[in-house]
Amino acid sequence: MTAPDAAFLSVERLRVLRELADRGTVAAVAEALSMTPSAVSQQLKVLAREAGVALLEPDGRRVRLTDAGHALVLRADEVLAAMDRAAAEMALYRGSARGRVRVALFSSGASLLLPAVLAELAGSGVEMIASDEDLPPTAVPQLLADYDVVLTHRDERAAPQAGPRVSSRVLMREPIDVVMSRTHRLARQGAVVPAELADETWLSVRGGFPVDDVLRSIATVTGVQPRIAQRLNDFGVIEALVATGYGVALMPRFAVRHPDLAVLRLAGVRAARLYDLATRPHAERRPAIATVLTAFQRAAATAADTGRPIRPGP
Repeated sequence: MTAPDAAFLSVERLRVLRELADRGTVAAVAEALSMTPSAVSQQLKVLAREAGVALLEPDGRRVRLTDAGHALVLRADEVLAAMDRAAAEMALYRGSARGRVRVALFSSGASLLLPAVLAELAGSGVEMIASDEDLPPTAVPQLLADYDVVLTHRDERAAPQAGPRVSSRVLMREPIDVVMSRTHRLARQGAVVPAELADETWLSVRGGFPVDDVLRSIATVTGVQPRIAQRLNDFGVIEALVATGYGVALMPRFAVRHPDLAVLRLAGVRAARLYDLATRPHAERRPAIATVLTAFQRAAATAADTGRPIRPGP
C-alpha cells in the first residue's frame, strides 16, 4: 500500500464502502448502486489505495471488512451525513423543497401514526416516502441501508437496537392486552391473570416480535407452553378469527379495531411494546429528518393521550 492522503479519499467510493458494510456482499452493493460487481470491486480497491491500508480481507468466497475498514465506515457515515446536511442547507437558500425522507414502518404502527405524521408534514417542504416493512428489530441495521428513518417495535424488556452505526430513541409505550370473543367465559372481566389462560388456544404473531415475547412470558409464569394454533402477522386477520371464537390472542391496545372483541388487561406480567425511531447517528442534523422525527413525536403523544380504553364484554 502507498502512503495515504486523506485529501484524495473519494466521497463516492466512501459511499460504496458504506454500502458494503450495510449489505454484506459485492453483488448486493452492485444491485443497489446500479453498478457491475467488477466496478464495485474496482472502486473498493482504489479506495484502499487512497487510504493506504487494507480495507477488505477474504472470507471464503466473499470479502469482509478489516478493522481499518470498519473504522473508515464510521468516518464515511459522518462524511456522507455532512454532505447530506450541506445539500439540505443549500436547498433552503434556493427556496426549494427541504428534502425527501425515506421511512420504513411496521404496519400497525403506520396505521396508528402515519395519518397524523403526513398531516403534520403537509406544506413543510419535506416529502416523506413511507414503506411498510414488518420485520423484527434485529433487521434495523439492514433497513437503514435503504431508509433514513425506521419505526420499529420491541418488547419493553428487550434492549433497543443501537450501536456505532445506529441511533435509536423511544417514541412511545403501548400496552399489550388479551382479546377474546365477547361470548368467551372470561369476557366480562376487566383483567385476566396468566393462570386463567393456561388452557386457551392462541393466535399469535411470528417469533421475534413483541407480542410473541409476551406470550413466552406467560408460559414462564404459568409453566404451561401455550397452544398456538396459527401464527399470523396481520392483526386484522387475528381479530376476525378471535371474534368467531377460534381462540384468544394478545394484541397491542391501539391496534384493536374489531367491534365484537372483548379487550382485557393482562395482570401479573409486564405486557407492552415500545416504539423506537432508528436513524444513522446524528441524522437529525439534517433539517428534513429532524422535521420528520418531530412529526412522529407529536403524533405519538396524541395517540398516547387518546388511546383506546379496556373494553370488557357485555
